[in-house]
Amino acid sequence: MNEAALAEKTKYRFRDAGLLKTALNHTSYVNENGLSKSDSNERLEFLGDAVLESLISEELYRRLPLVEEGVLTRLRAYIVCEKSLFRVADAFSLGNFLNLGKGEEQGGGRHRSSIVSDALEALIGAVYLDGGAEAAHRFIMRTFAEVIEEAVSGAAAVDYKSDLQERLQAEGQVDIRYRVDGQEGPDHDKLFYVSVYKNGEKIGEGSGRSKKQAEQAAAKSALERAACRASHRQRAIGVF
Repeated sequence: MNEAALAEKTKYRFRDAGLLKTALNHTSYVNENGLSKSDSNERLEFLGDAVLESLISEELYRRLPLVEEGVLTRLRAYIVCEKSLFRVADAFSLGNFLNLGKGEEQGGGRHRSSIVSDALEALIGAVYLDGGAEAAHRFIMRTFAEVIEEAVSGAAAVDYKSDLQERLQAEGQVDIRYRVDGQEGPDHDKLFYVSVYKNGEKIGEGSGRSKKQAEQAAAKSALERAACRASHRQRAIGVF
């Protein structure tokens, strides 16, 4: 285990190396090496799951004061689901640091969504025990920043890119491309500007804290413009 490399990727350095080691121990590794069940990451996973759900709930509650409970629940589910956990963990290659049994290693366990996402929850639990609630909060807000922004901005609820693609392709064969027009800000707080083109013609633009967010915003802009043009045409022929 290369603690320094993982610390560099996650921006968190453990004071208690034992907690980090336990967080990375999959049950297959523990079983094959005759270790105690308490040496696996399952208990830390249990704790990390509770910490993550609690802090994400608080973040959504504070950031979306006018949103009702049902919507908050759906947004939280999007952020803490296995798919999002794996995406966050994969961003800093967590699977490469796991201690796996030979069978899991040979079976591709380092890239298995369930194993890697569980390990991320265990890592969160370890950070909580090592540095306290504030350290866990900073860790989660930093590593889940993109997923949280997608949920808050509505990208989690509506996939504007897919919607735009379906509508344009209904017209026939079409070439849809997204281009980054520019970016600004430091690495930890960048703002991207993206335009979307249909057969070489610019039909929308948007910005976001990631390229994916900016692409969603550009697609939304294109859909809104198309709806506006359709409304004008209807008025012109006296529909309204």
